[in-house]
Amino acid sequence: MDFQCRWCGTIVPEGRFDCQKCGSPMTDLGGARQVAPTVMHSQAAPTILIKRSNKISAMKVMLAVFAGLIALLLGLLVLYLIGVETGPVALMAGLIFATLPVPIYISLILWLDRYESEPLWLLAVVFFWGATVAVFIAFIANTMGAYAVAMSTGDIQLAEVYGAVISAPLFEESAKGLVLFIIFWWKKDEFDGILDGIVYAGMVGLGFAMTENVQYYGKAALEGGIEGGVGLFILRGAIAPFSHPLFTSMTGIGLGWARQSHSKAIKIIMPLLGLGLAMFLHSLWNLTATISGALWLLTYIFIMIPVFVAALVVVIFALRREGRVVREHLMPDFQRGMFTQDEYNRLCSVGGRMGASFRALRTGGFGVWRARMRYNQTASELAFHRSRIARGLHPDPQEASEREAFYLQMLQELRSRLGTH
Repeated sequence: MDFQCRWCGTIVPEGRFDCQKCGSPMTDLGGARQVAPTVMHSQAAPTILIKRSNKISAMKVMLAVFAGLIALLLGLLVLYLIGVETGPVALMAGLIFATLPVPIYISLILWLDRYESEPLWLLAVVFFWGATVAVFIAFIANTMGAYAVAMSTGDIQLAEVYGAVISAPLFEESAKGLVLFIIFWWKKDEFDGILDGIVYAGMVGLGFAMTENVQYYGKAALEGGIEGGVGLFILRGAIAPFSHPLFTSMTGIGLGWARQSHSKAIKIIMPLLGLGLAMFLHSLWNLTATISGALWLLTYIFIMIPVFVAALVVVIFALRREGRVVREHLMPDFQRGMFTQDEYNRLCSVGGRMGASFRALRTGGFGVWRARMRYNQTASELAFHRSRIARGLHPDPQEASEREAFYLQMLQELRSRLGTH
């Protein structure tokens, strides 16, 4: 049974796990759909179907390219404005300081997503939304708001306080949260619960913080030289690196809670409550920093650290929930003998998956390790696909059936590649 890539329309032969034309992974939900054997249809039917898919895919590609160009333009514009303020040398120093720790923090966030990993392309979109679009929206709104306050009151200091305590929390959290709401409604298959909300929120927060830090580090380097930039880097990049991801994670938790709940009231209230809490924490953070350094430090120790620890506890419980989803929805396959007892147990725990992946790398090399990772991911995709069906999130029974058949076939193909590893 062949499959058709949903992104470019290419027919992907059985046994391949990515599109030979565009490289899209076929384990991604919605990445492919089955193509019926041509012997069961006339020659015209497959041709019409493929052309229609190509038109849709071409439209998607055009929109993606257009959106990417707009984001790139906004990012360059923001960097230009920062460069005008700081100068080219300080801008380069700010870029170096701001981007240096980002790969480490991204790795930590991705490590949390242990069961059903989100598509890398979607995570990249979220990150660069935070780094470009959200920053631009917040910059325009904050600048216009502070200017209006300064012009109406004649008090520049009041305008600065307004910008930090009211405007920044309101518009920055709204701009970052907007992409989370878009994914929540547009990519329901990739937003299953609280953990997904935290992962997406962390990525958009890191992107926003990176660009914002370019400005802060650049100004510090301009005013205090490299020593000033290093000092602020230690403060923002080491002591308090997760402020923006932490604030926005409140919005992600609210949306994730709404996704998991069957209550209509919770589906409406929790996303708004999460966004409101993100704005409140952001405002409190900026307010205490505006008043005094000592008050900011107390807020950091007695409020922000406990909130961060609470978020980690939420992550632990969310991971346990995802493990239960995998265990429940792979049980039928275990009962019919598709998985052995040991294999089933490994798939249903984070430690078991990590151990199996390590053994595959040690005994079979990179190729076997990659097959093991895809096997784990496909098993999770199958389990969460069934969970969405059980919750009524898959309105098209035929497409749901095709996807399940696709995942089952993928598991069989990957099993043959793994052998005894």
